[in-house]
Amino acid sequence: MKKKKSPEKLRIGPLRRTLGILRPHLGGQRLLMSGGVTALLFEVAFRVAEPWPVKFVIDSVTASLGARVDGAWSASIGLLVACGAAVLVIVTLRALSNYLATVAFALAGSRVATKLRQHVFAHVQSLPRVYHSRARSGDLVQRLVGDVGKLQDVAVTAGLPLLANTVTLVAMAVVMLWLDPLLTIVVVLATIAYAISATGSSAQITDASRKTRKGEGQLANIAAESLGAIGVVQAYGLQSELESRFGRSNKKTLKDGVLARRLAAGLERRTDVLVGTATAMVLFAGGWRVMQGGMTPGDLVIFLTYLKTTMKPLRDMAKYTGRIARAAASGERVADVLDVVPAIRDADGARSIDRADGAIELRSVTAGYDDGARVLHELSLKIPAGQRVAFVGPSGAGKSTISLLVSRLIDPESGQVMLDGNDVRELTLASLRAQIGFVPQESVLFTGTIRENIRFGRLDATDVEIEDAARRAQAHGFIMGFDDGYETEIGERGGTLSGGQRQRIAIARTMLRGAAVVVLDEATAGLDPESAAEVLAAFDELTASTTTISITHDAATALAADRVVWIESGRIRLDGTPEELLQDEAGLFATWVHQQWDDPQVLLERAR
Repeated sequence: MKKKKSPEKLRIGPLRRTLGILRPHLGGQRLLMSGGVTALLFEVAFRVAEPWPVKFVIDSVTASLGARVDGAWSASIGLLVACGAAVLVIVTLRALSNYLATVAFALAGSRVATKLRQHVFAHVQSLPRVYHSRARSGDLVQRLVGDVGKLQDVAVTAGLPLLANTVTLVAMAVVMLWLDPLLTIVVVLATIAYAISATGSSAQITDASRKTRKGEGQLANIAAESLGAIGVVQAYGLQSELESRFGRSNKKTLKDGVLARRLAAGLERRTDVLVGTATAMVLFAGGWRVMQGGMTPGDLVIFLTYLKTTMKPLRDMAKYTGRIARAAASGERVADVLDVVPAIRDADGARSIDRADGAIELRSVTAGYDDGARVLHELSLKIPAGQRVAFVGPSGAGKSTISLLVSRLIDPESGQVMLDGNDVRELTLASLRAQIGFVPQESVLFTGTIRENIRFGRLDATDVEIEDAARRAQAHGFIMGFDDGYETEIGERGGTLSGGQRQRIAIARTMLRGAAVVVLDEATAGLDPESAAEVLAAFDELTASTTTISITHDAATALAADRVVWIESGRIRLDGTPEELLQDEAGLFATWVHQQWDDPQVLLERAR
């Protein structure tokens, strides 16, 4: 579903939205930015002073040749040396001021971008699973890295020069007005003409840049999906199809990018013509004014120098307008992410829970997802602390939804979810989720060493505790079989390990967590019998003293539980011990078990 921009966002321009997301992170950079602005003002002052020694030399030399020049100094070697030295000093000080301003703004820009990127990353991680199930990970990464990087780059390469040029333009205009008000009108008219030309072009460049950045996000999505499933792509021979998709998206992105560049280039060239016209008019009118005695030759030189310096900001503004428009498009994409309000967050006055016993209760819970479909209907259930419960039933019946409610990854539409008598919505998310361990069907491991992956269960764990957790998870043996043992580097998502090895590392990570509640979501699905047996042995150790929610389609796992709850169409259809439910041989549970095992009693005795 395509998300439409609200009327408020449409009224707020992209540049204002971009400045809005940057503003909260500027607080700690005030001193640095103040120093940069001070250096910038000094640079402008030196730029204004730079042509004056040239004026004195020209007027004095012209007077020495017999021309009448009011106020001219006598030409001498001393004057020439003094004016030459003055130019050298002014240029050196201007260069130093420019250097200091550039460094100050570059540091401030880098620090602000770093804070913004950290803020966006934290915000994205706080967004609910529903958002991430719909968002494209490649595009999110593009916004987080590429778009924030674009803001940082433009702040230094365009924002600083634009600010400097604006201040220069104003300062030069004031001095030119003092020198000759009539000629200054030409500069004013040129500035107005540029403003009119740039206004329309900026909006067009922003729109084209927005499409370009969106296209680049699409390219990132295709690449991420293709490379993330490279085994399936190669096995099914999908390389040509995905290459074709990438090529179509790549061409569209190129087209939008060329359009943005063409619009920016058009603005720059129109500005060149405008600057040339203004220079020609001043050259003609200024020469006529010198001939009439209205100004000295030195005045004309200084006026033309100022004109050139003043027109340079207009040229640069045309160039930086395109860059800033493209940055505004990137900033808008980042702002769109930050505008998403996390549906699950700490309530006002939420309290922490230090250590839970693990008693869970659902009170008349109705729950569903954002698409409007309800999954659970007025479901009530009590799970005493330490009990191992297997949730079984058809796919889509609502089994996994219960685990999401307990972890508060979703909230119920009505009813309450309780942990040790506390409504989970009244507990802080951090303290609630610290009580819950989760072992999914496809265990997620991170790039790094095996030791680092186990330590994610509890970041302050010692090496001894990590290795003890691995032993209890039946993982120590195969880990020590690697040349580097616990320091073995594993590939992205644990791709260098087998499914059973990944699961046992995930179990060790959960053991290290010491959670009061453990959720096992189809944790043995897809494993071969030998690996499944090793994982089940690890589960026995993991769930020995914890409340366990096991979501499964495996009869062996269900029979090993203290209690079986059959969920169907969002309601509880059966609830009892495995022995009780097997007594009804023609019943739903017994029939389901018989489909997997000829003699469930043998399996039940083995599980016990």
